[in-house]
Amino acid sequence: MSSSEQSIKDYFPIISMGGLILIVQILALFLSRPMEVNHMQTFEDPTQVSNSIYYILMILVFTLFVLLALRKNMKWAISLFIYLAIISTLYYVFFALFTLIPSLSGFEAIASIVLSMGITVLLYKYPEWYIVDIVGVCIAAGVSALIGISLSVVPVIILLLLLAIYDAISVYKTRHMVTMAEGIMDLKLPILFVIPKHLNYSFLQENFKPGEQREAFFMGLGDAVMPTLLVVSANAFIKSNGISYPVLGAILGTLAGHAVLSILVMKGKPQAGLPFLNSGVILGFFMGILISGASIM
Repeated sequence: MSSSEQSIKDYFPIISMGGLILIVQILALFLSRPMEVNHMQTFEDPTQVSNSIYYILMILVFTLFVLLALRKNMKWAISLFIYLAIISTLYYVFFALFTLIPSLSGFEAIASIVLSMGITVLLYKYPEWYIVDIVGVCIAAGVSALIGISLSVVPVIILLLLLAIYDAISVYKTRHMVTMAEGIMDLKLPILFVIPKHLNYSFLQENFKPGEQREAFFMGLGDAVMPTLLVVSANAFIKSNGISYPVLGAILGTLAGHAVLSILVMKGKPQAGLPFLNSGVILGFFMGILISGASIM
């Protein structure tokens, strides 16, 4: 294999993961409009900083639930919770999309329930990597759109800063995030993206035994969702004529943060993703604010 071919092979996972994040962000922006029109916002007042604290507490409670379930060998409880969350999120995604189709008027809810349950059953029966990735993109985009239209820019930035700090502590200090990830990887749920190292790879046959070399690259869905919150929020709450530089800056900042993160990971140094991704999207967003002259308040 030539050096150029080896270089392409080495950087393919970085480009692919970056491409998945970009797809999530574009789809989230597309979904945010029909979700706004159908009043799917979580909070009545999206400017309240306390809303960010609410999401932090939810994440902490979920983390505690997963760690306790793993300790008591109750992985079925984790699977049940996540599958219910999958059905709910897919319902919102499809409902928002179906409202754009006039011929489905009045039947959006029924069609969304049927399709959401059907895809979840397929995922349960045959969680191959490409199905996990496709469903993961839909879930990440749906969650990002729902939360992004529910929080204005300031609460989102505060949320991203707090989550970056929490991610760094949980990966580098307490390491409970690593324990949680290793404990639920074998459930083969769409809570991560999978990029195979070769065409013959099968996620179904992945055993996730400690110490064994992985035949694919993995990235948690949260690494795509969190920076996308600011992309969606900037689009929803900062008005602009023509190109929205804050939104464009946030997207480019996310990809720049992902590139730096990936370079460090490829050097064999496991890293917490959110400190890089969240700082990248925030810096890119403020660059866009400076260029456009818009206000974040």
